[in-house]
Amino acid sequence: MILDKNSSNIIIQTHNLSIGYQTKKNTTCVAEKVNLSLNKGKLVCVLGKNGIGKSTLLRTLTKVQPKLSGEITLDGKKLETIPNAELAKKMSLVLTERIPESNLTIYELIALGRQPYTNWIGNLTDEDKKYIDLAIEQTNIKDIIHKKHYELSDGQLQKVMIARALAQNTEIITLDEPTAHLDIHNKIEIFNLLKKLAQNLHKTILISTHEIHLALQLANELWLMNETEIISGKTEDLIADKSVAKLFSSDLVTFDLKSKQFIMNKH
Repeated sequence: MILDKNSSNIIIQTHNLSIGYQTKKNTTCVAEKVNLSLNKGKLVCVLGKNGIGKSTLLRTLTKVQPKLSGEITLDGKKLETIPNAELAKKMSLVLTERIPESNLTIYELIALGRQPYTNWIGNLTDEDKKYIDLAIEQTNIKDIIHKKHYELSDGQLQKVMIARALAQNTEIITLDEPTAHLDIHNKIEIFNLLKKLAQNLHKTILISTHEIHLALQLANELWLMNETEIISGKTEDLIADKSVAKLFSSDLVTFDLKSKQFIMNKH
């Protein structure tokens, strides 16, 4: 698919994409006919109920998981034609999986973000060190870089994972549930950090999250996943046209347009 001239701001685009899982016997489709555009320099949050397929969508868009059908383009190139080594210079990924046991210091962990650029021995050049130092500064974690990862709190560790993605120096950073295990203070801190990275560094940041209130306050755009479709648009537009309200409203909660929050129904 060739992008038209008005699409210069689009970095990822999907065309009739179907996502899901394939085994030898069965194909389980999670979503089909997905047509989405990810715009450069925006903070975009994927919202939807548990098990709706947010992680599957992110894993498919980052080539971690194969698509079932349709097309994904990155900068106008078909995703499957981009070698993984080249993709690692375009897109970094922060997953929720625990870090494997190791004795690495935080600095060494962040330095792993430079793997797409280092030689096979892994020697760091001055340029590599510049990006590592910059990532440490941008995430404000200088005071913990000599510690080991098992000495950190969950909030600190999430900042380290974001710093590693920043050291990778990619245009797109994708995060799957980055605040899942954090307290409210750390959730807000991580979201504010991601918003700043999009605003100040023009990074394109795509997050799947359950933090609806934070997403509504900070995201430039939303992708709303339900059982039949994915609706995308500017956050304020999707609040105004009641798309957000429809996504989670039930007998228990309704969306209050004035406060832009879901509130519990009084019975």
